[in-house]
Amino acid sequence: MIDPVNCPYYLVSRVTLMVTSALKKGLTKAGVGDVRPAYLGALFALWKEDGLKVVEVGRRSGLETSTMTGLIDRMERDGLVERRDDENDRRVQRINLTEKGREVMNPVLGAVDRVLATVFEGISEEDMLKATDVLKRVLANSHEGNP
Repeated sequence: MIDPVNCPYYLVSRVTLMVTSALKKGLTKAGVGDVRPAYLGALFALWKEDGLKVVEVGRRSGLETSTMTGLIDRMERDGLVERRDDENDRRVQRINLTEKGREVMNPVLGAVDRVLATVFEGISEEDMLKATDVLKRVLANSHEGNP
């Protein structure tokens, strides 16, 4: 029988749940509770370049296109983004930040920084780089094994 405490899948799952919970609390405390941790990848992409196509937001945030529709629906409901038709191609929609979506950037980034500093406290930069490399490889292996 596998001991969950030493099972990488179990540990990654638990870390994900715990950090997500900490992020929810940190965002609420920062006054930006409408921003859900699930929105962060899309927001980071749009803060870097607003007006991306849905498929591009997904690619840059590491999410499947099929996942993006519901995510964008929720972000739109929360007043962070709006869909706009592409001027050159009526079949394409672009995702644009609303004023609220732009205004929350600094409080969100501050909250994320504070939460991550807390949850990764006591972990050396070298270990963080190694862990990041390992997780990137796991992601790559997962994509290769499940095209």
